Amino acid sequence: MADLGDLKIPVAVRPAAEAIIALTDRVCPELLDEEYAVLARSVVAKLARKRPSPIQSGRAPTWAGAVVYALGQVNFLFDSATKPYATADDLSAAFGVAKSTLGAKAKQVRDLTKMSWGTAEFLRDDMIEASPSIWLIQVDGLVMDARGLPLPVQARAFALGIIPYIPALGRDGTAAWLSESESGNTQL
Repeated sequence: MADLGDLKIPVAVRPAAEAIIALTDRVCPELLDEEYAVLARSVVAKLARKRPSPIQSGRAPTWAGAVVYALGQVNFLFDSATKPYATADDLSAAFGVAKSTLGAKAKQVRDLTKMSWGTAEFLRDDMIEASPSIWLIQVDGLVMDARGLPLPVQARAFALGIIPYIPALGRDGTAAWLSESESGNTQL
């Protein structure tokens, strides 16, 4: 299980978060993949930091299923053309919660976290790559695709938190660039 301190989950909410994360950590790798488990931990942590935290009331299987269901909705999990693919019935069976309950609670999760298909923090890597809206930025009043802009503009957009990484460098190159910038050796 992930270290709840690393996820910045408040101590008072940790028992509820642990129960939910234990369920998502069990179901996601079996039914979906590890990337969904990582995203689910992040969503549970975000819900745990709300004041008051909604995860302190209700059943852990309902919250766990709702978190995965909400992530599935924004990552097109229910579209058979995507991988991984699962149905709402699959999630309902895996978490032991009625499909209608999962749908309603997933709406609450999406609303509380401001989750949408246009928010990179909730998307799988392949969805980030495929989503044109993630990469749209405004430069001098014009909306442009950041992936086609010069490296310094991409770096500035990344530094401002507008795009998830620097497209010209790739995800790994952006991580290396960040390491260098922290040590003061960055050049573009």
